[in-house]
Amino acid sequence: MAKLQIILASTRPGRAGEPVAKWFLDRAVKHGGFDVELIDLAEWNLPMMDEPHHPKLRRYVHQHTKDWSAKIESGDAYVFVMPEYNYGFSAPLKNALDYLNLEWNHKPVGLVSYGGVSAGTRAAQMIRQVLVPLSLVPVNDAVHIPFVRQFIGDDGVLQPNETMESAADVMLDELVRYAAALKPLRDKSA
Repeated sequence: MAKLQIILASTRPGRAGEPVAKWFLDRAVKHGGFDVELIDLAEWNLPMMDEPHHPKLRRYVHQHTKDWSAKIESGDAYVFVMPEYNYGFSAPLKNALDYLNLEWNHKPVGLVSYGGVSAGTRAAQMIRQVLVPLSLVPVNDAVHIPFVRQFIGDDGVLQPNETMESAADVMLDELVRYAAALKPLRDKSA
């Protein structure tokens, strides 16, 4: 079974992304189309890009980069759980993407964005410009959560509405199809 890596892109204390990611992780497990893993960028704590060589060369000198490379290489598809900061996506996510190159190639990615009135849609639109040059394939279907704090209870658990649940299932179905369709390209580039 293909592996879906859910990447929690916010590293800020008190972040809304953690309950969003936990909800989506549970939803993805229930969907059953993937083996699912949560990757928290706050736990990885990657320094700002500090490799001397271009990532395409895969001549990594730092252990944190070698570990990050192995982790991302093991995935077949991704979902980025991402906030919108100042009309864009988070710096930790950009940094995590920039560390690598070939490890991302020919893999589909879905977006779960959240924020205020825009639901993270501006960040989701902006990140597509970064994904395509890495040969990541963003699926069209996404989950956008407006006014995210209204869905998080006092217990810190996200209570999704029907629209969020439905959007998650549609996006997961697309990721399953794309992961299978792109597998021959991943196999040839290995």
